Amino acid sequence: MAFDPSIARRVSDDVWAGTILPTLEEYITIPNESPAFDPHWDEHGHMARAVALLREWCASRPIDGITIEVVQLPGRTPVLLVEVPAHGDGAGGAGADPDDTVLLYGHLDKQPPMEGWRDGLGPWSPVVDGDRLYGRGGADDGYSVFAALTAIEAVREAGGAHTRCVVLIEATEESGSPDLPAYVEHLLPRLGAVSLVVTLDSGCADYERLWVTTSLRGLIDATLRVDVLEVGVHSGMSGGAPDSFRIARSLLSRVEDETTGRILLDALHAAVPAERAEQITAAAAAIGGEPGDDIPLVPGARPMAGSVADLITQRTWEPSLTVIGASGLPEVGKAGNVLRAATTLGLSFRLPPTVDAKAAAAALGAALEADPPYGARVVFTANQAESGWDAPATAPWLTAAFDAASAETFGAPARAIGIGGSIPFMAMLGARFPAAQFAVIGVLGPGSNAHGPNEFLHLPTARHLTAGVARLLDAHARRGATAS
Repeated sequence: MAFDPSIARRVSDDVWAGTILPTLEEYITIPNESPAFDPHWDEHGHMARAVALLREWCASRPIDGITIEVVQLPGRTPVLLVEVPAHGDGAGGAGADPDDTVLLYGHLDKQPPMEGWRDGLGPWSPVVDGDRLYGRGGADDGYSVFAALTAIEAVREAGGAHTRCVVLIEATEESGSPDLPAYVEHLLPRLGAVSLVVTLDSGCADYERLWVTTSLRGLIDATLRVDVLEVGVHSGMSGGAPDSFRIARSLLSRVEDETTGRILLDALHAAVPAERAEQITAAAAAIGGEPGDDIPLVPGARPMAGSVADLITQRTWEPSLTVIGASGLPEVGKAGNVLRAATTLGLSFRLPPTVDAKAAAAALGAALEADPPYGARVVFTANQAESGWDAPATAPWLTAAFDAASAETFGAPARAIGIGGSIPFMAMLGARFPAAQFAVIGVLGPGSNAHGPNEFLHLPTARHLTAGVARLLDAHARRGATAS
């Protein structure tokens, strides 16, 4: 039978309206913060509640042969593992490997609440307002297991085919996925011969088409500590003693131009591949508008790029530094006239996809710690150094499937774009499954504000994406027949 996209769309719409939306609303009420933000997650029980809710929904789905299991290694967060046998008469073509597998990935842990939610909204209070479902974790990434299994239902009802599918939902992604490598190793015999990885934790540049993520930046999470005094002293009586914040500020100028924001170390830069440059040009044309239209700038402020294409390049293939925190600085209303003993800055460096994060961290440490001003004690600590990911060459069958999925569900051609954020496990999955194709897609579009206040899931995009994944599954199953 031929895959009928109209049936896939109907199934997606029906399941989202019937069971996904109410279950996702219940999921939003659970404050299952990632372990980095809730070290006592196990005793609090919120993660277990979220896993149980999603497991119950999975068990309710009418998919023949489905098996659902919660796997938990000692001392680690649980993962939800769903296995679905192959279906249809085109699964992989003649002589296909029966272990040929699509791995569909998502996560269920959440960022902390954050302040600044508008009146009537809150992180644990789901609210549907028009096409938007507000609340923490709906878009990042609670929707993923619902989309994955509904896509499998849709491809079956639409007369399509799919190879064996494994859905893996983890619970540490917002903490940098520290538990995921152990689970991939533990479950490797059950994952099968993975030839397609569908990652549902990415973003989209608009809500008008399917956006395919081609690259992700790497990340260095670090601290820079400057100690000058044994104890703080009276600021008016300490002439001659240097200020630790001024030293920290001057040290950052060694690695970043404070006027332009350009990173000054060659070890943190990489050339933009020609294919990615072409995709950036096409993406900029599809997005249109003015640079910074999607940034909530205060009146009068402007972005650091001259065009939309420049801004995309800056976000995806150039390094950047953000000072994300500080210690040793009291609140203004509680600050005394004291020359403080030390200053610690929390630093987040984003790296081009092909830069080696550990080598970059070493270069930063060498630059920041060398010859400290006034002999101050300077310590740079890289708490996390994760390389980015650049997608392998896309197979012709998958390129065609992206275009078909976007046209059938959104009514517009697909586009490819890099993402400025980091998904640390993608490099690990790329290394573990070097022969696999990757479909990295998601619903985090303009204004969705993942990690911040007023996070929302754009419901039409979620429904379209679900039906689009059904098309990808069918195309993957028939790729052997197509090639022959």
